[in-house]
Amino acid sequence: MENDNVRSTEEACEAAVRELGDALERAGIVLPSLGLDAVTLTAGPPLVDLGRCSAGTARQLTAALLAVPAVPVDHTAGPVDAKQGNEGGRG
Repeated sequence: MENDNVRSTEEACEAAVRELGDALERAGIVLPSLGLDAVTLTAGPPLVDLGRCSAGTARQLTAALLAVPAVPVDHTAGPVDAKQGNEGGRG
């Protein structure tokens, strides 16, 4: 049963990466190295590796993020895992 949980977690993470890639593509942004971090797949909660990008792509990403309304952040609560809705590690 644990193997099924690992597989479903990995599938959920892969889906999140696809959704992020699709959203970025709609904004005209491509992160060539976007994917799952292989190390964390086997050692803890999987992290999404945003990879490297050019300065121009970073500026496009910044502009896309600034174009949407800001979401208030409670800096006293620590990092939040948006998918799980709980406090998570850095990532």
